[in-house]
Amino acid sequence: MSDARYRHPISPRYLEVDRQGVVFNMWYLAYFDDALAGWLAAGGLPYPQLLADGYDVSLVHTELDWTAGLAYGESAEIEVGVDQVGRTSFTLVFEVLRAGAEPEAAVRLCRGRTVYVVVADDGSGKREIPASLRAVLEAG
Repeated sequence: MSDARYRHPISPRYLEVDRQGVVFNMWYLAYFDDALAGWLAAGGLPYPQLLADGYDVSLVHTELDWTAGLAYGESAEIEVGVDQVGRTSFTLVFEVLRAGAEPEAAVRLCRGRTVYVVVADDGSGKREIPASLRAVLEAG
């Protein structure tokens, strides 16, 4: 992933760390949700606006692969990139990177690939990707 992609900062809280001294695996999905919202806002579509327009997104599939752990007190960034865009769904890739002294020295800790489906905010089901969201996806 290039340095031009959106990077969302994270700093693990004490309660997110397990007995092994690293962030417990389930927290990565919460980090990805937070990074998704930040990425949308950075692209000009704050999540509250997506909801106000009558849309939401539902996670339908995710894969995570870890290469190293993130400990309490360490800071990292989640890099967000677009993998695929369909008619009603899209796939994002999340890379959790521990900061290095130089940007190229960042260490990849975890990689996630998540498929989202656009749904109506009123619960009435799947919808085509709205133009406002598609613009962010195509720019990403």
